[in-house]
Amino acid sequence: MDLQHTPTVHLQNYSPELRAQLLDYTLQLADTSLILGHRLSEWCGHGPILEQDLAMANIALDLIGETRSLYQYAAELESQGRTEDDLAYLREAVEYKNPLLVEQPNGDFGDTVMRQFIFDGFHFFLLKDLQNSPDSGLAGIAAKSFKEASYHIKWSSEWIIRLGDGTEESKRRIQKSLENLWMYSGELFSMTHTEEQLSQAGLIPDYRTLQPQWEAHVGKVFAEATLEVPQNVFMQKGGKTGRHTEHLGYLLTELQYLQRAYPGLEW
Repeated sequence: MDLQHTPTVHLQNYSPELRAQLLDYTLQLADTSLILGHRLSEWCGHGPILEQDLAMANIALDLIGETRSLYQYAAELESQGRTEDDLAYLREAVEYKNPLLVEQPNGDFGDTVMRQFIFDGFHFFLLKDLQNSPDSGLAGIAAKSFKEASYHIKWSSEWIIRLGDGTEESKRRIQKSLENLWMYSGELFSMTHTEEQLSQAGLIPDYRTLQPQWEAHVGKVFAEATLEVPQNVFMQKGGKTGRHTEHLGYLLTELQYLQRAYPGLEW
């Protein structure tokens, strides 16, 4: 669906049902950026070279910045007095709605780059359309984040090519990363009931229109990197509806420790 010429809808005009759906979706976007941002932050001080250590830290900061804006908007939609900190730090794993891809462990540098690349293409094309949403809250956050996502996709694409078309060892390892992570790519475009409803209402794009753009980009990069895309892979899903791998529980234990140990603590 083309969102570009849709008139702006004001928050106070939403029905309770539509407001609840928008809250659910906004939390999903926020959870996704939070979890991936935290994963990347785990590289701080451990990157293969200083320049890339800083690059990953900056991408993590971009994602956390996007997260904060989304949680703030979610709190406004919910209107129950909860803050961005409550939504980030005081929810259980089953309440998180991020896709399974972003919670996967960092592994080696190639694993992290591949995870980032698969996500970046989706994120880039989603934000590109979402910045034209008639919902001013989502549109404003998407417009700001799109500028940052344009750098993210450039960074990860260049590294996929560098590793894939590099040494025999780097190609072997990045190909293995692709084979291990490809099974999580399908969930990015598998629409939940909430996403279907919001798409029909014209507030978000139909993800089925984003997938061909993503496939064209990743296909071009993989070809230049001389990598082979796995075929006939069963796509894993469930994260967007609260069914996660064991990795998320361990991640949240670390992420939420300070707030749970010292309730109400603020920076």
